Amino acid sequence: MKILVDAFGGDNSPSEVIIGSIEALNSKKGFEIEFVGEEKAIKEQLKGLKYEENRVSILNATEVITCEEEPTLAIRKKPESTINVAFKELKTNEEAKAFVSAGSTGAVLVGATLKLGRIKGVNRPALCPILPTIKEDKNVVLLDAGANADCKSINLTQFATMGVAVAKCLGVENPKVALLSNGTEDKKGNELNHEVFPLLKEMKEINFCGNCEARDILTGEYDVIVADGFSGNVALKSMEGAVKMVLKSLKEAIYSSLSGKIGGLLLKKKFAKLKDKLDYNKKGGALFVGVEKLVIKAHGSSKRDAFKNAVLQAATFTENDMVGKIKGQLEGALGNE
Repeated sequence: MKILVDAFGGDNSPSEVIIGSIEALNSKKGFEIEFVGEEKAIKEQLKGLKYEENRVSILNATEVITCEEEPTLAIRKKPESTINVAFKELKTNEEAKAFVSAGSTGAVLVGATLKLGRIKGVNRPALCPILPTIKEDKNVVLLDAGANADCKSINLTQFATMGVAVAKCLGVENPKVALLSNGTEDKKGNELNHEVFPLLKEMKEINFCGNCEARDILTGEYDVIVADGFSGNVALKSMEGAVKMVLKSLKEAIYSSLSGKIGGLLLKKKFAKLKDKLDYNKKGGALFVGVEKLVIKAHGSSKRDAFKNAVLQAATFTENDMVGKIKGQLEGALGNE
């Protein structure tokens, strides 16, 4: 099993990408890493790092797609970019099972759709982050989180089906599915919600629990939250901003007085645990579900911890046959139509 890593994607490439990926390699057996990017620069970064050399290879790519470029145009104009070269390898090499990148989100999503192709039964792939909840050791998957700003009801029913497969890969036997809305009542929501609500309710292969509000996402009450890409992305960014504000305000309050500093010292381990739980670096990246192979989009500002966890995430989901489970879940849904 080979995992491709975009060595030049993200703000902290290539150093943090390579170090984090090697840390992942050293912590888990059963997979290899192939770095994609300028070979000379990658070799230079690998100097001094300890790892099993037979588990690391390099796929040379001479160009990089930046976040300032128009994704579709860049995919066409830069055939030797790390993203294009990686998807070509992923498409043609059976041993290559997954791709991890912190590069241009648009280019990764466009490239995955055009170069790898969609799974049968998927009209539009979706961006699917795995988020922590207030319940210990429980996560929730949110999709779509930004790949499709405008959606139709069929897209959301497919998101629900794929989300269930992802949740099952996380060990949830009968995932609880909710539709993101502006209220929990059945009749709440916009026109799209009104269209998709009865469709989700009729789907026998999912455990649909009705509407939920954005404040319910991290409660742990649900395993899968379904949304159009615009609403999902707004909810995700709002939660990220709220978490940063709370942690910053908490830190300022602790250091504002002597009693606060003493209390903070006593609760240091608790605060560290909370920060660790809310840190996106610990999850790795967001899955791009609905394409023929596993694609993980790491945050652009990711550092070594995030890349380590993104690579481990790729290895685990490959071992759990996430793409196969999505295909099986979709086949079941199509069979019930």
